[in-house]
Amino acid sequence: MAAAEFRVYNSMTHEKEVFRPRQPGKVGMYVCGVTAYDLSHLGHARAAVAFDVLYRYLLHLGYEVTYVRNFTDVDDKIIRRANEIGENPMSLSSRYCDEYLTDMGHLQCLSPTHQPRVSEHIDDIKELITKIIDNGCAYTVDGDVYFDVEKFPEYGRLSGRKLEDNRAGERVAVDSRKRNPADFALWKAAKPDEPSWESPWGPGRPGWHIECSAMSAHYLTFSFDIHGGGIDLIFPHHENELAQSCAACRESKVSYWLHNGHVTINDEKMSKSLGNFFTIREIIERYHPLSLRHFLMSAHYRSQINYSLSQLEHASAAVFYIYQTLQDCEDASAPFTEGSLGETKPSSKPPQITQAAQECIKKLRSEFQNKMSDDMQTPPILTSTILDALRFINSSLTTLKKKQQKQAQLSTVKSLTELNGEIKKVLDVLGLLPTSSYSEVLQQLKDKALKRAELTEDDVSKLIEDRTLARKNKDFALSDKIRSDLTAKGISLMDVGHETIWRPCVPTSLDVVPS
Repeated sequence: MAAAEFRVYNSMTHEKEVFRPRQPGKVGMYVCGVTAYDLSHLGHARAAVAFDVLYRYLLHLGYEVTYVRNFTDVDDKIIRRANEIGENPMSLSSRYCDEYLTDMGHLQCLSPTHQPRVSEHIDDIKELITKIIDNGCAYTVDGDVYFDVEKFPEYGRLSGRKLEDNRAGERVAVDSRKRNPADFALWKAAKPDEPSWESPWGPGRPGWHIECSAMSAHYLTFSFDIHGGGIDLIFPHHENELAQSCAACRESKVSYWLHNGHVTINDEKMSKSLGNFFTIREIIERYHPLSLRHFLMSAHYRSQINYSLSQLEHASAAVFYIYQTLQDCEDASAPFTEGSLGETKPSSKPPQITQAAQECIKKLRSEFQNKMSDDMQTPPILTSTILDALRFINSSLTTLKKKQQKQAQLSTVKSLTELNGEIKKVLDVLGLLPTSSYSEVLQQLKDKALKRAELTEDDVSKLIEDRTLARKNKDFALSDKIRSDLTAKGISLMDVGHETIWRPCVPTSLDVVPS
């Protein structure tokens, strides 16, 4: 089957386009990172996971990818926070850069090729500003340097905004010295107790937008394949980046602009400025990081995703089902060693996977390829493609428990082994393949469920004993109450033979958001 062409939605053209890198076999990708002044929130996680999936998929397609994601470690917000708590701004930002990297590790986001910081590229920034001034697109005022938007007629083509509609906005101060209210700072003159560097225009520090133009050019040149970030960055940040880069180098070109949607809470954008955010740390304290990653991929990356406990609980239940099924598969296959799969009578053929398993694998590969090649449609892969394959595994496990001829048994085991491997490949591209064993992750998921239920393992064991005694005494009302009370807290009891075990489940009673 011929591979489907990879299509991505380009924010510049507002169309899905076939992805064709500038250099065959190689991809240059720049994604705007965080401003490091606090712990990262769910919105930051959304962007990180979205572009990590893109990075993994490009690698899966065989591309050599240079992935650059920056840290803003020089900014008004950092200085403000540092002054509030009496800490050196550079020390504060360095600390939160490290905290972000810890969060990314929890979410199984691969490390980018380069993770530059603004403070490491001041010379590149000054050189770029000089080019823009020399090309007549910027002016100096009292040690500040401003980009002159009227000198760049194409300003607004990414966001679709008309120049006359632009006003000073977020991180763009109102300043009567500017020729146009939409002009933005490339360099800010030094102020007391702020980090500063010497420059041709006097001591100061970079404006917000110039950093990404300088760092993307440093690592990828002025022309590269993909520029990504949150949808809120289209204006003013990416619009200003585009203008700066083109003003410095007329041949500057980004082939594809990709943007992820907001995380909302009660249909309002989650952000630090609105005070309605939850940090990644707060969430993974109660939910497994892979549950959070699953949740973030449960909506298409360009769509808004509404945060709720119900969504997280369903994601947690989904990943538990995935890993429990794969664990069951490996446990059932373990007694059949590689040697036993080949131990057949001389007159017997080596065991082959069943026709049904072949069709299941073909369907898994086809759907994964078709959905991912269509602008990375992760939701149907999670809710349909993978689940269909897991259901086939569970059906095959039931068959394996039944009495079968040796050849049929070995064929079933070989089918399970092959399908297990295919599912792992899909999970790996999605970043959902655990780095530890399934049993470890399953225990971690159970521990988180107990924490949310405010119960211990001993508490659940005692309630199971009470329920067993109630059933023995034919007190089915009490037995049912124990079971339903636990289900309401996200603990599902399962009677397996003469034993009762428990697994996490979606609680039957949920608040909309955490209190």
